[in-house]
Amino acid sequence: MSAPAHIEAGETGYDRVMSFTLPARDARGRVVRLGPVLETVLAAHDYPLPIKHLLAEALTVTALIGSLMKDGEGQMTMQAQTEAGIVDLLVCDYRGGELRGYVRHDADRLAALGANPSLYALFGKGYLMITFDMATTGQRYQGIVPLEGASLAEACQAYFFQSEQVPTLIRVAVRSDKAGCVAGGILVQHLPEGEEGRERLHVRLDHPEWEHVTALAGSTRHEELVDPDLSLEALVWRLFHEEDEVRFELSGPLSRGCRCSIEHYWSVIAQFPESERIEMRNEDGLIVVDCAFCSRLFELSA
Repeated sequence: MSAPAHIEAGETGYDRVMSFTLPARDARGRVVRLGPVLETVLAAHDYPLPIKHLLAEALTVTALIGSLMKDGEGQMTMQAQTEAGIVDLLVCDYRGGELRGYVRHDADRLAALGANPSLYALFGKGYLMITFDMATTGQRYQGIVPLEGASLAEACQAYFFQSEQVPTLIRVAVRSDKAGCVAGGILVQHLPEGEEGRERLHVRLDHPEWEHVTALAGSTRHEELVDPDLSLEALVWRLFHEEDEVRFELSGPLSRGCRCSIEHYWSVIAQFPESERIEMRNEDGLIVVDCAFCSRLFELSA
């Protein structure tokens, strides 16, 4: 089966998610590459390199998982919290192609770890929470798993198998150099009953179709995920070109999506009693709100 012309030509670059399905293998996937959007999010704070790479990985995973949502106005949030960890909070979310993220950490303790600390060294004992808020139905789905493994990607794999009973493989790569920070990732999932939405009665990690898909997807190289000259279509085609059929769908562009505004914060502050709002005011009579996502201060007058 030869590559379609649009794959040979390919669309290169950054800040896109592409979905694909392998009908004969009962598998679906997503592939993403982040560039300018990632740089914009990272620029909000002067993160040291290990935290920058951690947040880049988290944003990549968030884009992969968030893009699985069929509810275009829904929001997926990934949050990691720890008990006395060097990183005590990591939060990212995705809504309609918009990404944002933030990491809070102890800079002094981080400096003592060296250049390439492990996930456990950064978080210690912690947990990962993934939440889907559906705009069309108002429903919320949430799963919590221990923050374990060598990477956030591995922890998210565990989430899908434990909370969703969906075998999942996620691979993420991050590259930083003088030109900036680039990240890419691939996610594949096995839906052994075929069509999405059907009850999955026979989920198991040793299913022969799933073993075949993970063997191919797991061969993805680090440099392929972050190479802007390799289109997302061509990347997937390299992995699965021997399959009977590979279906592609390219999403709209990704963007940085901090949703902070004076109006938003006033709607939040207005829910507090007047006595508490008075206590929030500074000596100039203003309520100052610090948005951690974009590192901006918003002054709300009384």
